[in-house]
Amino acid sequence: MLYSLTVFTWIFLAALAAATATRLWLAQRQIRHVRAHRGAVPGMFAESIPLAAHQKAADYTVAKARLGIVDTVIDALILLALTLGGVLQWLSDLWQRVFAVDSIWHGATLILTVFLVRGLLSLPLNLYRIFVIEERFGFNRMTLRLFLADLLKGLAVGAVLGIPLLLAILWLMQAAGPLWWLYAWALLVAYSLFLQMIYPAVVMPLFNKFSPLDDPVLAARVEQLLSRTGFRSRGLYVMDGSKRSSHGNAFFAGFGAAKRIVLFDTLVSRLQPAEVEAVLAHELGHYKLRHIVKGMALSWAFSFALLLALGLLAGEPWFYEGLGAQTATMPVALMLFMLVVPEFTFFAQPLLSLFSRKNEYEADRYAARNADAAELVRALVKLYHDNSATLTPDPLHSAYYDSHPPAAMRIARLRTT
Repeated sequence: MLYSLTVFTWIFLAALAAATATRLWLAQRQIRHVRAHRGAVPGMFAESIPLAAHQKAADYTVAKARLGIVDTVIDALILLALTLGGVLQWLSDLWQRVFAVDSIWHGATLILTVFLVRGLLSLPLNLYRIFVIEERFGFNRMTLRLFLADLLKGLAVGAVLGIPLLLAILWLMQAAGPLWWLYAWALLVAYSLFLQMIYPAVVMPLFNKFSPLDDPVLAARVEQLLSRTGFRSRGLYVMDGSKRSSHGNAFFAGFGAAKRIVLFDTLVSRLQPAEVEAVLAHELGHYKLRHIVKGMALSWAFSFALLLALGLLAGEPWFYEGLGAQTATMPVALMLFMLVVPEFTFFAQPLLSLFSRKNEYEADRYAARNADAAELVRALVKLYHDNSATLTPDPLHSAYYDSHPPAAMRIARLRTT
C-alpha cells in the first residue's frame, strides 16, 4: 500500500525504532552479563548453589533471552505489516463485504481476526519455548495433547469472557457520545472486579486440579500463620502445576470473599513446612499491605489515561492516516491504539518494575515479622535453584524488567532484617 508519510507516521516509526532498539540492547546486555559471570557462583550462594546449577541457570537465561530477541523482531515486523503495511485496512475491507462498516459486528470481527492472526503467528515461538527450551533444561512436563487442550480451552474461555466485553465497548463507542471512554472505563473496572470474583472458582479449575492441603504438619503451621495475621480465605489448595512444568510457585487467587491460597504441588514437595510458611507469609504481606489493591488502582488509573487518550485520538483523521488506515471508524481506532500504544508506553516500564520491587521488599519485611526470615531465605535459595533463576542478572536489564529484586539484594536485606 502506497501513501504519503505523515508527521505522525514518523513519530510512530521513531517510537517503534526506539522501543525495539532498547529491547534488543537490553537483551544483549543480559546475555553478555550472565555469560560473563557464568564461571563462578556469587559468594553468598557458594555454599548452597552448586556451580553446575549456577551454570544451568545462566544457560537457561541466555536461551530465553535469545528467543526474546527473535520475538521482539517478529513482533515489530507484524506491527509494521498490520499498520503501515496495510494488513489491518485489508482485513477491514474484507469484513466490509459481510458487515456494514459502521456496525459493531464489523468492528468485533476485525479485532478478533487481528487477535487470532497474532496468536497464530506467535504459536511457533511458543511451541519452541515449551518443547525445546523448557524441555532442554528439564522443566517441561507438557505434552502436545495437553498443549492443544489448553489452547482450545483458552480460546473458549477468551471467547465467552472477552467477546461480550468487546461488543459492549464497541456499542458504547458508537452510542454513548463524546464521553464513551469514561463509560467504557467504568465498565472495565467493574468487569475486572467480576473476573477477580469468578476466576478462582470457575476459570482456574478448567485448566488445573485443586486439592485441599492434606499435609497435617504444614496445614497446622499455615492455620497458625493465618490466625496470627488475621487472614481469612475460602481455602488452602494444592494445584497440580507439575503436569505442565517443574517450576514451583505460590499465589493468592481471587478477591474479597472469593480469595484463596494456592500452592504448586512442586513447591510443597520441595520445601519444608517452615519454608512454605515463610513463603506464604510473604504472599500474605502483599495482601495485608494492600499491594493487590494498589496494583489494581494503578492499573485502573493507567487504563483511564489510555482511554482518555483514545477518546481524543479517535476523532482525528491524522491518527488513522499516520498508521496506514483509510477506514476511520471507532473500532479501527481501538485496534490501532491497542497495536501501537505499547511502543509509546514502553519507556514507563522501569517505573512499574520499581513499584513492584518496592512491594516485594515490603512483603519480605512483613514475612520476617510474622515468620522466620532465615526460613524464607532458605526457601528462596531453593526456588532460585529449582527454577534456574539467574543469580547474576544484568543490573540495567533487571531494573528495567524485573518485578522482583535480584536474588543477592533481596537475600542481603532479609539477613539484616
